[in-house]
Amino acid sequence: MARPDDANVASPAELKERLDAERGGEPFLLYRDGDGQRIVGLGAAGERFSVGRDAAMDLALDDDQVSLLHAELQRVGGQWTVVDDGLSRNGTFLNGERTSGRRRLRDGDELRFGETVVVFRDAVSVEAGETAAAPDAPRVELTDSQRRILLALCRPYRDGSAYATPATNRQIADEVFLSVDAVKGHLRVLFERFGLGEIPQNQKRVKLVEVAMQRGVINIRDL
Repeated sequence: MARPDDANVASPAELKERLDAERGGEPFLLYRDGDGQRIVGLGAAGERFSVGRDAAMDLALDDDQVSLLHAELQRVGGQWTVVDDGLSRNGTFLNGERTSGRRRLRDGDELRFGETVVVFRDAVSVEAGETAAAPDAPRVELTDSQRRILLALCRPYRDGSAYATPATNRQIADEVFLSVDAVKGHLRVLFERFGLGEIPQNQKRVKLVEVAMQRGVINIRDL
């Protein structure tokens, strides 16, 4: 399947349309259907943008593998995210990985709904640049389950309260629909991934929240 932003499959008119959309400065979605290239602007979309097979959706896709209401894009603090909280039967994929919950979108990210690949474009975010990671902080790769557990652990810090404490194992288990024992196992792996294996047990949870946020693995907007 060709990428929708592949210049090798785009006609001169489609390339011009794409360049015009990029110069407009607003984020947009780019995909192809039976009639060719499609560009859908997000600048005037408000805070929520629905995706599905139903004609009433903001992005209505003619794809039998797409649910009537498949997923949503949500704008949070000027940044776009994709949300699929079990809305769809076949799931939503971001850069080849099935998503769960909310994931931030970056320029060039590929979303797949059913068999339809949609590219998110936001040139402004590229010009603004990403937050720089600390030079001594290696990138931590997380599975989807590990990320969901880390998000749940950090959730109490969403409102910025000075008295917030990390979520308990039971609270995490209830949110991510896993057993408490499974949560404990994932947390042990996360402590090791973030280099916290030697920290006293009663400090690990708070330190994990702190380090995950410092490195940008978890952002307040994600919560």
